[in-house]
Amino acid sequence: MSPQVDIFLLAQNRLLLEALTRILRKKPEFSVVRASAYSPGAVEAIAGSGCQVLLIDSSVTEAFGFQLVQETVEAVAGLKVLMIGMEEDESVFFKAVGAGAAGYVLKDASAMDVVTAIRAVMRDEAVCPPRLCLSLFRYLAGNLTTLPNLRVKSQLGLTRRQQQLVPLLAQGMTNKEIAVHLNLSEQTVKNHVHRMLQKVGADDRLAVVEMVKANQVFL
Repeated sequence: MSPQVDIFLLAQNRLLLEALTRILRKKPEFSVVRASAYSPGAVEAIAGSGCQVLLIDSSVTEAFGFQLVQETVEAVAGLKVLMIGMEEDESVFFKAVGAGAAGYVLKDASAMDVVTAIRAVMRDEAVCPPRLCLSLFRYLAGNLTTLPNLRVKSQLGLTRRQQQLVPLLAQGMTNKEIAVHLNLSEQTVKNHVHRMLQKVGADDRLAVVEMVKANQVFL
């Protein structure tokens, strides 16, 4: 028997949380490790839960934006983020994709659609409505020359957020100063810097900058 998929549910609506929890727990392949509303410690709670899939309802991003999605994806390696209850809106869809979501399920989807989407993202497949997928292809076709961050990620393994830290490190900014500049917690910045050192194989912060310059992929 295949191991269960651990799922974290995040939504502002208690009834929705309870309904989804009941539905998913009827599937022996799924385990709901936690179901809760957003709180300031959400990223830490998700990271500590050991979940493989994060289901986020549209009520969360409508209230708090997509920064939570991006920070969670960067904090938890291999996490699959599935947006549910979403509008068929290109701008919102692009924000979700940019933040790192692996799936985008519309608000008129059935419970079975959500189950199918979870299974798909666990197979490393993207999930999105056909019309929005077409919009994404058209957007990428017209903007491929303006995506240098893809080269940075492929060569050095740096995420988009970590790329944002490089010029700030070059300026000699402290973790606290970077946190204020990017509106992040100081601990989040510290974690990013630590991961950057590991990925680049550098001994200190300035060495990260020099490694990036040496690869001629940034700055």
